Amino acid sequence: MDFYIVLICFPIIFLGELPDKTMFANLLMATRGRPVLVWLGAAAGFTVHVVIAVAAGSVLFHLVPRRYVELVVAALFLFGAVYAWREGTKPGGERAAPPRRWHGTVLTAFAVIFLAEWGDLTQILTANLAARYHSPLSVAVGSLLALWTVAILAVASGQAVLRFASITMIRKVTAVILLGLAVYTAWEALH
Repeated sequence: MDFYIVLICFPIIFLGELPDKTMFANLLMATRGRPVLVWLGAAAGFTVHVVIAVAAGSVLFHLVPRRYVELVVAALFLFGAVYAWREGTKPGGERAAPPRRWHGTVLTAFAVIFLAEWGDLTQILTANLAARYHSPLSVAVGSLLALWTVAILAVASGQAVLRFASITMIRKVTAVILLGLAVYTAWEALH
């Protein structure tokens, strides 16, 4: 393993993921579930994507036109926006959600991250870094550490956000953000 490559990859992936949709997803999930369980599921989802990105290098993105990947991601954002808005407007939305079993929280976080990361900037960056540096383990370690760090920041923030905002407000704001991301992603895919 080349620690120089790890140190190059970490800030690139960290900055790419910091304002990303999956950070908002982790933050929202942490308002409903135990943060450590949300992080475990997210970390597993990120791990699978880093393995795929490093293994595929940039080949996958040459086979599937980026436009189609972005349109699928836009549709997922739109679905998420509608779902979040509906949850935020349900009567009794301020009540705490019934406790989930630990595996339900972990699996939900894994599924959300696994689906949201397809064609994501950090997945593409990881694939490109792996193709450039020809050091899959170093790129994987640097990328994973960055993604896991952002997930830790997001889940830690999720519980703090509840002190200042209601669950209903968080869901509605999330819906608006997801709708904006859906429109932006679709616009990027079509232009």
